[in-house]
Amino acid sequence: MTGFGRADGVLDGWTWTVEARSVNGRNLEVRFRGPNGFDNLERLARAAAQARLSRGQVTLGVNARRADGDAPTLKVNEAVLARYLALANGLAEEGATPPSADGLLGLKGVIESDEQVDDAEARAAVEAAIAASVEQALDALKVSRDREGAQLRPVIEDFVGRIEALVTRAETEAAAQTGAVRERFARRMAELAPDAPDLQERIVLEAAALATRADVREELDRLIAHIASARTLLDQPPAGRKLDFLMQEFMREANTLCSKSATTALTAIGLDLKAVIEQLREQVQNVE
Repeated sequence: MTGFGRADGVLDGWTWTVEARSVNGRNLEVRFRGPNGFDNLERLARAAAQARLSRGQVTLGVNARRADGDAPTLKVNEAVLARYLALANGLAEEGATPPSADGLLGLKGVIESDEQVDDAEARAAVEAAIAASVEQALDALKVSRDREGAQLRPVIEDFVGRIEALVTRAETEAAAQTGAVRERFARRMAELAPDAPDLQERIVLEAAALATRADVREELDRLIAHIASARTLLDQPPAGRKLDFLMQEFMREANTLCSKSATTALTAIGLDLKAVIEQLREQVQNVE
């Protein structure tokens, strides 16, 4: 989900640059930084991002300024200054430090520029033009992210293929578990109670119970279903959140497979399976 997009614009003496960047994120998080005086721009930018993207931490930066020939003029708002001065003098009479000129001029509303009294329609037109540039930058960002996604898809497909191969190996090894469990139990019983009555019958019953507890057919069936789901989701973007959830289900079945394993070979396959699933989970974080 990493990407970058940029757009520039100019209108009525204003010039601006918009940059859109994104990194991985479980959900969509939009951070906006823009110029003062364009109150609706952040809302428009967030809506545009939400319309195009579903995941990732997106940073939108707008740098706008007037052309050198249109530098704003500054003036003092005498009425606001007088109110501040009256309050300050009242506090000074009670022992507070008298106000300084630079301190008063720095108070909100004392200094005004002609930017603050621009024609409302002209300012709205500039804001709309900047919003259009924001959309252009986001479109470029999406193209960048889609390009990364196209490069990532074969990597994810390879991991899914590796999981499928391990599940196939696990199926072969699991088929031999019943015999291994019975043989191990029979050997142990023969060592502990060689003269026990009805030994063979007890071995058959106990071995059957142990084999039932060690049966991993259900886990393997679910893993096969998850593999099919992963391949389907890759053809149905946006799929990042669904794949995130699917990775949890993959790992759940792999953990159960390991806990129910009755042979070292099957346990080794389960551990390899968990390692590949974790690698796939890391790649899924990049999926839209």
